[in-house]
Amino acid sequence: MLYLCARKYKLSINMSKTTMGNKLPRKLEQKMQTVGEQIKLARLRRNLSVVQVAERATCSPLTVSRIEKGTPTVAIGIYLRVLYALQLDDDILLLAQKDEMGRALQDLALKHRERASKKQ
Repeated sequence: MLYLCARKYKLSINMSKTTMGNKLPRKLEQKMQTVGEQIKLARLRRNLSVVQVAERATCSPLTVSRIEKGTPTVAIGIYLRVLYALQLDDDILLLAQKDEMGRALQDLALKHRERASKKQ
């Protein structure tokens, strides 16, 4: 009977499954945890509670806790609001600032042989 009811109304049971969308490689998980720990330390240095940061960042205390644990499903916009609440929002500008590999690749692309102009 339940099967017929579910089929008739096209109900679906929400099953938790691991997908590439919420599962990161171990190395990235560790980096997310490190970022979370750094945000937590910044909050504690300012003597702010999770609730206070959540209020200032206009999000829930659970979301701030997830950030501090390094949960990868929190949107980057929420991270920015939490950093702003901690007055650390300029730190986001440090991301990809050095880009040593990109600069090396750019330099390699610039090293092409140029011909001398034709003499007339």
